Amino acid sequence: MLLTVVALALFSRNRFPLETSSLMVLMLLVLGFHFFPYYDNGVKLESMSFFVGFGHEALIAVCALMIMGQGLVRTGALEPLGRFLSRYWSRWPKLSLFGTLVMAGMLSGFVNNTPIVVLILPVLATVAAKSNTSASSMLLPVGLATLVGGMSTTIGTSTNLLVVSVASDLGVEPFGLFDFFMLATLAGAFAYLYLWLIAPLLLADRKPAMSDFSPRVFMAQLKVPEYEDGTPPSLSDIIAMTEGELVVRGVKRGDHTLIPFPDMALRSGDLLVVRDTPNRLKEFERSTQLVLYSDGLQVGDENPLSEKEQQMAEIVIVEGSPLVGRRASVINRARNIDMTFVALHRAGPSPDVRKSKLGNIRLAVGDILLVQASRDELKRLKTDENLLVLDASTDIPTTSKAPLALGIMAAVILSAAVGLIPIAEAAMVGSLAMLLTNVLVWREVTQALSVQVVMIVVVSLALGLALTTTGATQWLADGYLRMMEGSSPRLVLAGLITMMAVLTNIVSNNAAAVIGTPIAISIASSLGLAPQPFILAVLFGANMSYATPMAYKTNLLVMNAGGYQFSDFVKVGVPLMIMMVLILSWMLPMFYGF
Repeated sequence: MLLTVVALALFSRNRFPLETSSLMVLMLLVLGFHFFPYYDNGVKLESMSFFVGFGHEALIAVCALMIMGQGLVRTGALEPLGRFLSRYWSRWPKLSLFGTLVMAGMLSGFVNNTPIVVLILPVLATVAAKSNTSASSMLLPVGLATLVGGMSTTIGTSTNLLVVSVASDLGVEPFGLFDFFMLATLAGAFAYLYLWLIAPLLLADRKPAMSDFSPRVFMAQLKVPEYEDGTPPSLSDIIAMTEGELVVRGVKRGDHTLIPFPDMALRSGDLLVVRDTPNRLKEFERSTQLVLYSDGLQVGDENPLSEKEQQMAEIVIVEGSPLVGRRASVINRARNIDMTFVALHRAGPSPDVRKSKLGNIRLAVGDILLVQASRDELKRLKTDENLLVLDASTDIPTTSKAPLALGIMAAVILSAAVGLIPIAEAAMVGSLAMLLTNVLVWREVTQALSVQVVMIVVVSLALGLALTTTGATQWLADGYLRMMEGSSPRLVLAGLITMMAVLTNIVSNNAAAVIGTPIAISIASSLGLAPQPFILAVLFGANMSYATPMAYKTNLLVMNAGGYQFSDFVKVGVPLMIMMVLILSWMLPMFYGF
């Protein structure tokens, strides 16, 4: 119990990355049970048992489905949906919003909601700008719709997979793929109506980053090249070449920064610190014959900025990204993408690059980087969940492999739905099929996997094992029933959903789900009722990550893209959470007859 409290405390704070907190909790469990062994009916709980999660069916299914989702993204299989939205939004914006909410929700029942959100955000930002409507009234409702839809099938979210897998491990009859689809869809219908009609009225008119089509100003460096006569032009000559438009903030010469006097004599290798829009930076490069430069990588040599196949893109560092706190110059190595960091935009006071190299600046949440890469590399960049591409000009293309990717995904879902093969095995076969048919290559497979998701699933399973084996779940269930003494089973179930909904907005939803599932089974056993409705109470409650931006990764994507504040999630998410708790507390007993 003490370790569970420590885990929840770590998960609810941002002091460490979630994957680091997960590893810390896992090591505490292993070391704790190694030095203080626990015996269950004379059988020792081995500390190495907590590593079993790395091979658990739930984790295998989660990883395989992430890989298959990457296949859909890489082939552009979902791209026609974006084009469909763009086509009809100008005619019927209100109905198009409702259609988008329902479409996003339904897709999220079968595909990881992150690529769905990444696909839809630029489309909504573009149509909002063209129709002169508020993008902030649409982005958050659509993001929450994917969370609502994700709870409709056993494969909708990793939380669902964990709950049904843990319940099966504890002896409960396994849930089928669509066993609670009708229940979740009926409840979701009320949520979609709320997100369509009421949520936009609760949201203030924000200025989303993705709807800001005015040019952003970036910090950059222009390098003075070697000249044939050995004498570079003076600073005043360089400025004159731009008709006085170039504003130089400083001149870096070796380890020193010089004040940019107009008649300063420049030397080869000098770096001019400038600040302007991407288009003007490129124009300055052409007119002055200087080259954009980034921490030893200068355009025109091994990183040709002027190649026709090269393009620029603006990308945002989002909350939770492993790039936060790292030097800007390592972004290409950190993300395994061949690109050149060119310039930086930061809201508020700009970093003082006169004192250090631009590439040495530590990245922060909300930083917008101007990068240069080939068209293919930018397509890969768009699939990176830790970065948000603002420039929507380079869309994920529809390729000849898109129908194949959709067919493989449909075959996996169908085989699991009819009970032909468990979802973990079906998804692994589907992943292999995508590799064999070149829908994906191995580099894209590794990019699809998230260390954060893997670690939180493993540590959640480890916590569940510890709680169940030591009897802590029964103790918690008995305590909860004592607190609810005299209440009807319906009220007990409503309280369980509420508790899980609150917990999932504070800590990891996977951790909340794995801790709650054995407790739900114990509660049902104590009441003499079937465990299924109480297990679903945990599943649905753990999916209600509506009220805080840190509750779910897509919330952070939406927050950054839409320019939302914490209060926006509270104003929209809390009423939605209360509504869903009430509806499901009423519907679950109806469906299961108590």
